[in-house]
Amino acid sequence: MKAIIITIGDEILLGQILDTNSRFIARQLACLGMDVIETRSIPDEGGVIAATLDDALARAGVIIVTGGLGPTKDDVTKRALAAYFHSRLTLHEETLAWIEQLTRQRGRAMNEYSRGQACLPEGCKVLFNSKGTAPGMWFEREGKVVISLPGVPFEMEEMMEREVVPALRASFPGAWLDYRLVKVYDIPESDLAARLEAWEGALPAGLGLAYLPSPDLVKLRLTARGEGMKLLEGYFAGLQGALAGLRFTVGEESGTERELAGWMAREGKSLAVAESCTGGDIAHRLTLLPGASAYFKGGVVAYDNEVKIEVLGVSREALERHGAVSEPVVVQMAEGVRRLLRADYAVATSGVAGPEGATPGKPVGAVWIAVATPGGTTARLFHFSATRERNIARAAMKAIEMVVAAATGGA
Repeated sequence: MKAIIITIGDEILLGQILDTNSRFIARQLACLGMDVIETRSIPDEGGVIAATLDDALARAGVIIVTGGLGPTKDDVTKRALAAYFHSRLTLHEETLAWIEQLTRQRGRAMNEYSRGQACLPEGCKVLFNSKGTAPGMWFEREGKVVISLPGVPFEMEEMMEREVVPALRASFPGAWLDYRLVKVYDIPESDLAARLEAWEGALPAGLGLAYLPSPDLVKLRLTARGEGMKLLEGYFAGLQGALAGLRFTVGEESGTERELAGWMAREGKSLAVAESCTGGDIAHRLTLLPGASAYFKGGVVAYDNEVKIEVLGVSREALERHGAVSEPVVVQMAEGVRRLLRADYAVATSGVAGPEGATPGKPVGAVWIAVATPGGTTARLFHFSATRERNIARAAMKAIEMVVAAATGGA
C-alpha cells in the first residue's frame, strides 16, 4: 500500500517551524508495511489543499494530512476537507463535551472559537484527541483513506499511536511488516557494510537490511515482509553474531544513555558533568530519559574561563600555560565538578566546536574529554573535524561512552 504525507501550514513553508510530523508518521507507516512515496508541505489555502488531494489520491491509497485544524480563521483544513468530500459542518456533541471539560480544567471560558472546534464534516469518522481540542478526521472514498490530524506534534503522535495505527492495521491487514533495530558504535558506515557484505548477501527473500547513519552511530534495521516474518528472529540473532567484537545495543529505545542510566541505577552511583564546548548537550541527553534524577546530580556549563576557575577550581596557571582545550584543564574540570556536586563519577569536555576558534595544534573538532571516577581520572583527545553541530553531538556522545566504559570497566 502506497501512502503520501501532507503537512499544511504557512509557518512550515516560511521556515518558522521544523516539520517533525512527517518523520514520525513515516516511521509509523513503515511499521505497517506501507510505502511512503512522498511527503509534501503546502500552504493554508483551500484550493491548494483540494488540488493536492486530487493528485495524492490518484497515486496512493492512504493520505495523512497534518495541520490547519486550529480555531482561528487562518486554519482552513477542516473547511477544505468538508468541501472536498461534499459534506457540511455540523456540531459533534461528544467533541463539544470534551472541549468544555478540557476548557474548564485549564481554567478558561468557552467562546465561539472553542465551540467551533466541535463542528465537523458529516460522514467522517471522528478521531478523539485526548491532548487537545482539535479532533482528527477519517474519510474514505473508493477504498482509499484520507486522515486529517492536528499539527501540534505531541497531539498528533498520541493520536497516531492510539487511533490511526490500529485502524489502518485493521483496514489493510496484508500490508503489515516487522523489523528489528541495532545501534552500532565506533565504526564508519562503509566499514560496517564491508564487514556485513557476505551476511547481507545471503539474506532470503522477505528480509532486508538498511543502514541509517548518524553522527555518532549507525543504525541497522532488519525488516521482514511476508514469509520473511517467520525468519526474522533467527536472522536477527545471526546479525548480532556477525557484529561480535563491536559495541552495539539492541532496540529502538536502546543507546548509550540508557545503558549508563541502567548501570548507575543498579549500582546506586551518581554522575555530574562539566561542559564547555558541548554547552549542556550531555546534561540534555541524560535528562531526556525518565528517571534521570535517580543518578544525575547536575552540571556546570563552564564556557568562560573565569567560571572554570571560580566554580570548578581549575587553576589559572593551567589555563595560561596549556589553554582551555587541554588535558590538564579538562582533568581539573572533571575532578572539580565531581567534588563540587559530591558525585561518584564526573565527565568534562573542552574543545573547539567551530567554525572559528582554531589555533596552531588545536584545529576545529579537537575535543578533550575527561572522566573522574572513585579510582582516578582519565582523559582522551578526539578530532571530529565536522560542522559545529556535529562536533558538539559527537563530543557529547563520546563523553557518555567514556563514562560507560569507565563505570562498567570497574574504574
